[in-house]
Amino acid sequence: MDFELTEDQRAFAETARQFAQSEFAPHAAQWDEEAVFPREAIAKAGELGFCGLYAPENAGGLALPRLDTTLVFEELAAVDPSTTAFISIHNMATWMLGTWATDAVRAEWGEALTSGQKLASYCLTEPGSGSDAASIKTRAELQGSEYLINGGKAFISGAGSTDLLVLMARTGDAGAGGISAFAVPAQLPGISYGKKEHKMGWNSQPTRTISFDNVRIPASHLLGREGEGFKIAMKGLDGGRINIATCSVGAAQGALAHAQRYLQERKQFGKQLSSFQALQFKLADMATNLVAARQMVRLAASKLDAGAPDATTYCAMAKRFATDACFEVINDALQLHGGYGYLRDFPLERLLRDARVHQILEGTNEIMRVIVGRRMLDGDAPDAIR
Repeated sequence: MDFELTEDQRAFAETARQFAQSEFAPHAAQWDEEAVFPREAIAKAGELGFCGLYAPENAGGLALPRLDTTLVFEELAAVDPSTTAFISIHNMATWMLGTWATDAVRAEWGEALTSGQKLASYCLTEPGSGSDAASIKTRAELQGSEYLINGGKAFISGAGSTDLLVLMARTGDAGAGGISAFAVPAQLPGISYGKKEHKMGWNSQPTRTISFDNVRIPASHLLGREGEGFKIAMKGLDGGRINIATCSVGAAQGALAHAQRYLQERKQFGKQLSSFQALQFKLADMATNLVAARQMVRLAASKLDAGAPDATTYCAMAKRFATDACFEVINDALQLHGGYGYLRDFPLERLLRDARVHQILEGTNEIMRVIVGRRMLDGDAPDAIR
């Protein structure tokens, strides 16, 4: 097992690092403070391929392995986890369209999305169905050559500011088998958006509810076949969990780097903070937990790339561990800054606020434990974790 990155992977990561420093770092605090959705910066990311990292080539994507994708998201998130998280969600929606759309829909939307000129939101969660995604009630009824959509979605990233909605809606009976996926242009008649939510973090991306009132789309906008929506959603969530875990790793790496510099610059009691052994130990534990999280995420990404039967379990473990462990790394980095860490002049409090939601979305960490626990107790999988 080789843990070393290839030269191409290192070069790709370095490109992302330089982009984050030039395009995100000077503006991230302002985007957060003023709740600005940085479409221009995201479009520039698209010019480098960052908006279609693992989308198929026939949709204009790079078709990269999920492991390589983590390298990009980590570097971007070290500077701005909020904007990076939206880019990761856009990547997931774009991958779904590129993989399951009809040729005509893919031709219309694929390259526009992978280039970052147009953006996509992923619409699964509803006011009454969060962790229980199979219970969604938004309905799409086939009427001749069109689907008629009615219902509502909640907590949708980018809603009201994006161009396409990848929507999960019920076309059949109750349960997972009655759900289908659709590509829905975001400004169709009958689509309305709620107020922009006021959030603890993730302020550079808007979050709104969406209502669908007799919205009509061509039947050709179905992704895959009827009844495949939940399967598509779950495949998306495996990658989405890796994406969000990677954003936590990146945020923690950024926080750790700030803490390292601060300990070497700040003096108390006539000594640099870095000379105090207690703080050296704290820094060592932070680095150890960060590396453990990074390796678990990369292992899960490798499992997903290989199509391993236990990939879902490893994605759940990686998401649970990385988002918890990295939040603590960021919190410790803030603590090492003392009162300065609590000020908005320093990026620590923004990194902390942005990373907190990672323990909730793409399936809460409690649900991640359910997934892993069930796999371990599955009679057909006695060696589920090895």
